[in-house]
Amino acid sequence: MTVWRVRPDGGRPQGRACPHAAAAGPEPAPLSGACLDCVARGRHERRLRLCLTCGHVGCSESSPGAHASAHYESTGHPLVRSMEPGHQWAWCYADELFLEPGGGRGPA
Repeated sequence: MTVWRVRPDGGRPQGRACPHAAAAGPEPAPLSGACLDCVARGRHERRLRLCLTCGHVGCSESSPGAHASAHYESTGHPLVRSMEPGHQWAWCYADELFLEPGGGRGPA
């Protein structure tokens, strides 16, 4: 199980917490290997985000559909992680914070 912690960010005040990261459970399996909303529209986005609550796969905010954030707005599921190869970060929509894998359950 990946434990997520708030990534230090020089552009934001230090000490911000993310209770969603601290409460995250085991990562769900992706429900698909693509953003199905984009596929239905004939697009194949590569910048995919995995919902850490239910496994929904959506495209990033820089994609035309921004389906990952639309999923958050419709469900309230706050955490997504990047599915891009070599990327190890997550994002909390509710707290607007980047997260990184952390070893242990220290301050989040």
